[in-house]
Amino acid sequence: MFGWFGGYGLNGTGRWFESIGMKPGVTMALFAGLAELIGGILFTLGLLTPLAAVLITGTMLMAIMKVHAPNGLWATSNGYEYNLTLLAVAIGIALIGPGEYALDAFLF
Repeated sequence: MFGWFGGYGLNGTGRWFESIGMKPGVTMALFAGLAELIGGILFTLGLLTPLAAVLITGTMLMAIMKVHAPNGLWATSNGYEYNLTLLAVAIGIALIGPGEYALDAFLF
């Protein structure tokens, strides 16, 4: 989203989103980036864990369907293995709860 660590930034990612049929590309890239950023921060903190899991799950499902599924399972061939792992972890923690050290446990 910010072009850090060799990324393409919002405009570059938006152009790529357009090339795979997701329009408007920049808007979709912004939504995807925000979902990953906010979901990741909330998930890390254990704050609003079900919401964080929904954000992560939605992003991973879209990545699997639009990009990785045609390449098969294995990540070595740009498959969906890694995305599926993130999806399983997000759903699993949402179902069992974030644990006693999470902010959810402290606040609620």
